[in-house]
Order: sequence, then C-alpha cells, then structure tokens
Amino acid sequence: MKSVTVLTLLLILLNTCLSQPIPNDSLYLAQPRPGDSAVVFAPGLISLPGRNEVCITFSPDGKTVFYSIEFFPSPGVPFIMHSEYKNNKWSKPDTASFSKTRMSNEPFFSLDGSRLYMSAKQVVNQVGQVDLSRVQKIDSLWGNPVSLGSPPNTTADQYHPCIVSDTSIYFSTSSGLIARCQFHNGVYLPQVVLQYPINYANLTQTWGDPYVSPNESYLIFKSTRAGGFGGIDLYISYKKANGTWTNPKNLGGKINTQYDETSGDVTPDGLYMTFGSNKDLKWVSTGFIELLKHTNFIPYLKTQIPNQSDTVGKLYNYIFPDSTFIDDDGNNTLRYSARLSNGNPLPSWLSFDSLARKFSGTPLETGSLNIKVTATDTADASASCTFPLNILQNVSVNPLNEFIKDYKLYQNYPNPFNPGTVISYSLLNNSRVVLKVYDLLGKEIATLVNSYQKQGTYDVNLNMNKLNLSSGTYIYSISVTDDRMRNIYRENKIMSYIK
Repeated sequence: MKSVTVLTLLLILLNTCLSQPIPNDSLYLAQPRPGDSAVVFAPGLISLPGRNEVCITFSPDGKTVFYSIEFFPSPGVPFIMHSEYKNNKWSKPDTASFSKTRMSNEPFFSLDGSRLYMSAKQVVNQVGQVDLSRVQKIDSLWGNPVSLGSPPNTTADQYHPCIVSDTSIYFSTSSGLIARCQFHNGVYLPQVVLQYPINYANLTQTWGDPYVSPNESYLIFKSTRAGGFGGIDLYISYKKANGTWTNPKNLGGKINTQYDETSGDVTPDGLYMTFGSNKDLKWVSTGFIELLKHTNFIPYLKTQIPNQSDTVGKLYNYIFPDSTFIDDDGNNTLRYSARLSNGNPLPSWLSFDSLARKFSGTPLETGSLNIKVTATDTADASASCTFPLNILQNVSVNPLNEFIKDYKLYQNYPNPFNPGTVISYSLLNNSRVVLKVYDLLGKEIATLVNSYQKQGTYDVNLNMNKLNLSSGTYIYSISVTDDRMRNIYRENKIMSYIK
C-alpha cells in the first residue's frame, strides 16, 4: 500500500514539474528581447550562415519551437526543424520527425498548441501537389501530416496556413493571392479571396504569407507593391467595422530592408513579430502594430472610372461616385482635382467641379483625352485614376435606306456657314469611309470619319470654332473602299466658312 502511495506521489510530482511554466529568462531559447528595430533571432543557434531560415512558430506554453529551412543545401527541399525545453534546458535543434521524409514548410501552431499546421507534400489524403496539412500531438509525440482536405485545398498548391480562433484559416494560393476558409460544423467552407486593397488584380503585387491576429483585428502579409524598400516587404492592414480591410501600410525601415522580408508571425503572447529576412530569422517588438494604426492611411482607388465618350456639339456631363476613392481615416475630407494625364490643364470647353465630382462641357472637335483624377487627403497623401474621354463626330443615320440608289456626297447645309454645318453622304453597301476637310492648298484640316459603316445615309456635324481657321473656302472629300480596300467612290465638294 505504501509503495502505491509513493508511486502516486512521484507521478504527481513529475506531472507538476512537467506542467511548470518555462522560466522567463529561458523563453524564446533564452534570447535577449528585441526593441522596435528588428534583429537576427538566435544567431549561431537558429539563424546560421549559409542557410535560409524563413518561418518560425512558438507553442503557447513557450516550450516548443518549430522553424523551416529553404534552399539548403541549394536548391534543396524545404524542411522543418524543432527544439524543446526539457529538463530546464533547450534541446539541440533537429529535423522534426514528420519532416524527414517529405517536403514540409511554414509551420504554425494551433491556439491550444495541440496541432501544428504546415504546407507539405506526400501527406495523408493529398489533394494537390502542396497541401495545407496538420500533425496532431499525442502525449509528447507528433504524428504524420494529414491534408486538411478540399476545401481549403485545391488541385493547385496552397501555402502558409494561419489558424484564427479555430474558426478560420488564412493562407496563400499558388497564384499569390491571400484567401480564407471558415470552419463550420466540422468542415471548411469554400475559400474566399480577400478583396482589394489586399489582393491586386496585378498578381505581381501580392505575394501572401498571411498572419492574422486571433481576434482578426489586423493582417500582416508580404507584397511587392509600389513604395517599398526593395524586394518583398511586409505590410499591415486593419479590419474595419464593416468587415473590410484598410489600405495596407508598409512596416517601415526598422523592419523592411532592400532584401526580401517574408513570413511574418506574432508570438502567442503578442509581444514580438518574427519573420524571414536576407536568409535569417529576425524578430522585433510589436509596438508598431498600435503605432501604425494611428498614422495616416493613404487613400486608394477602389473603382476605376470607366471609359467615357461623347460627340461633337453634345453636352457632356459625368459625375464619378463618392465611393471611387476610399480614405480609411474616415473623415470624408478628400479633395479632388483633374488634369490631363500629361500634366496639362483640361481643355477650355471641359470644366470640373471638385465638390460635386462633376465633369461638364460641350466638345467642339473630335479627339481623345486622357484625364487624370487625383484624390488628396488632409495629410496631402493622394491616389489617382486615369480614364479616356473619346470625342466622336456627331454622325446620324437616315433610316430610309431603301431609297439609296448609289454612293453620293451631298452639298453641306447651311452653306455658307458659321460656325457649324452638316455634311451628308449615302452608302449603297457596307463600306469603309474616310471623310476629310482640306484648305484650298490641299493641307488636311480635319478627319471627320474614318471607320467601317453599314449601308445608309449619314449626317456629320462639323463645327469650325476649335479649328482656329480664317474665313474662306474649304474642300471636304470622301473616299469609299470595299472589304478588299478597292476604291469604290471618291468625290470632293466646296464649302464656304464665314466668321
């Protein structure tokens, strides 16, 4: 009986010892804590010369660490290493048991520490080439990786899992997008790609590696978007009350460098961010998370202004929506301006009301304008959008095509005229039409029509105000060709312009 009691006491003492929290000075492999400038993590122990360490994760109790190695030996197959705190010391880092026979990368602990997620090949229930997978910890041993199935996996590759409150998983797709799958009633729902401004239509600007905080209040990811420090940079975005994400902010020069920064991850205590940088693992205090939240958000273009068109002599009115540009500061004080894309002012006939976001005016000649709209916030940060405005000739079609007997160019009306007149012509068959105006010396003044047109009678409005011409006699000329560019009909007529 005494022996049983003693054994029971020993087991209690053993469990008590094992459950003891790790001493504070032994946390994070006993490394000195970083400040607000990133430093190499565990140099000579974890971060070794000639090797590319890219991603590290710590268990919630602080007693286990997993990290991944890429391109070693070059090009090599990514694998995962680990170290544990036992018997009051950290074990020598070694390849994880489940990583010795398969490609595995980008480890991430579940919130309770019982599971380890990763991207891996050759796993149970494989769906694609590289699957989001997990291993289960039973007692003190880790099992073999098992695919999370489909969804979240597809036949394409998926990378860099991040588990959020065991209700969602965020990850990178093979095309470089950041996606999310909710976990509901024991299954993952279909993946949803995060919308702009997180993911860009231009995929070269989004690279993934998402880390999302347990309460989903912020997102850290890597990207090559404009305005970085060189290579791939780390960015942060904050979730708004409506569930969308703010315009991402670069984490700055104390974290990002001219090299690639990847795989941002925040430790379970929320105090430090770890990441890969220039073939080493680095870490930094997370003070930047709250700091950047209260700095100015740069406005961004949410919806491209569509291509615009109008005709000569017709009033042009267009108001672009208030939602075209977004300012996440939420003060609704964006100032708008508009110029031509080359920096020149708008033509005199076209006005822009910045308060109403309205363009208006009556074009006097054909042509194409590239208009640049700029939205500027109170901190003088801005975003812009360029759209074309194509001014077409005012051509109307006579519906009485059954009366057309031949190709014909008619005398303009009125004639003489000031400043406008109408030039009409008929087409017996579908044809290519070129209609031009010349002076008496044969110098081309304007091209009124240059297009393929169907059989019919056409009216072209000509306004001479913007051509800056003197009074006098001018020639208008039509050239009609068939599908093989053979000449069908040519004719010239004279008209008189009186200022």
